[in-house]
Amino acid sequence: MAARRFPEATPRRGRTACIPVLFGLLVLAIIVSVAVGAVVLPLPRVLRALLLPTAPGVEATDATIVWDIRFGRVLLAALLGTGLAVSGTALQGLFRNPLADPFVIGASSGAALGASLAIVTGIGPVSLAAFAGSLLAVAAAYSIAEIGGVVPATALLLAGAALNTFLSAIVSLVMLFNEQSAYAVLNWLLGGLSGRSWPHLWASLPYLAIGLGLIWLLSRPLDALAFGDETAQSLGLPLGWARVAIVAAASLTTAAAVSAGGTIGFVGLIAPHAARLLVGAEHARLIPASALLGALLLLLADDVARTILAPLELPAGVITAALGGPFFLYLLKTRQRDLGAQR
Repeated sequence: MAARRFPEATPRRGRTACIPVLFGLLVLAIIVSVAVGAVVLPLPRVLRALLLPTAPGVEATDATIVWDIRFGRVLLAALLGTGLAVSGTALQGLFRNPLADPFVIGASSGAALGASLAIVTGIGPVSLAAFAGSLLAVAAAYSIAEIGGVVPATALLLAGAALNTFLSAIVSLVMLFNEQSAYAVLNWLLGGLSGRSWPHLWASLPYLAIGLGLIWLLSRPLDALAFGDETAQSLGLPLGWARVAIVAAASLTTAAAVSAGGTIGFVGLIAPHAARLLVGAEHARLIPASALLGALLLLLADDVARTILAPLELPAGVITAALGGPFFLYLLKTRQRDLGAQR
């Protein structure tokens, strides 16, 4: 099997410098995101409230806005963007396909069904139901695709696509027969961070940390898989266990992100592809670059969602689709020759 390589744009000597630059941009974006909203705070007041919230001269209102309302939400947006981007990176590496995203094997539809049932019945927390639904859907896709103890990548993609369609149809039926809860379900499906803060951050942080750490440890197997199954096996990689580990880590990360923010699309699709153009396809660099770009993308989307029609707040998932769709089409068009070479 011929090796499939993703397109790269940045010269090798410039790839290492990209990650510190992205980190600096992320820190700046976090500060700016805390400042913007229905009430815009000057950056010096934001910095004082962040660093010295109880110091003399810091207004109590500023400290309340920064710490009780915005900072937890901003950190959560960065964390969820990181999780979705890194999960997308892992699945794109596993399937050797830059069009794969964190929801390709059923995670989003499973989470949507779990959340919908929780909203309609009122039984249990919505985030917990979404988390469980996401993991169960991925487990179902994996078990369906398994043939004699082996899970071919193509079969897993097809099983995920079929489950996405099937479970989405069930969610539509749930909304159809429960009109009173349809708006709440639709609001969750659109994805966003309205009303999210520190409790959602602390609830999702352990699972995201575990999933992100596992994906980082799997960077070498992902590099091996980029050259094809035969080459990976010749390098001593146990394909079965590697695929199980990658799917499990990516699914855990996606489930934690979706349970906290709903189905926010395009972050896990665009960020890895853009990072690959900046730092190349080696996962030791690609994973942190994707994480930083995903955090930046979701922060930007949430800032726009909070401010463009303030005090009305739009779902962040709508903004990511509006920003990510045209950007991805641009990348697809400009890199069409490289993508065609992967066939």
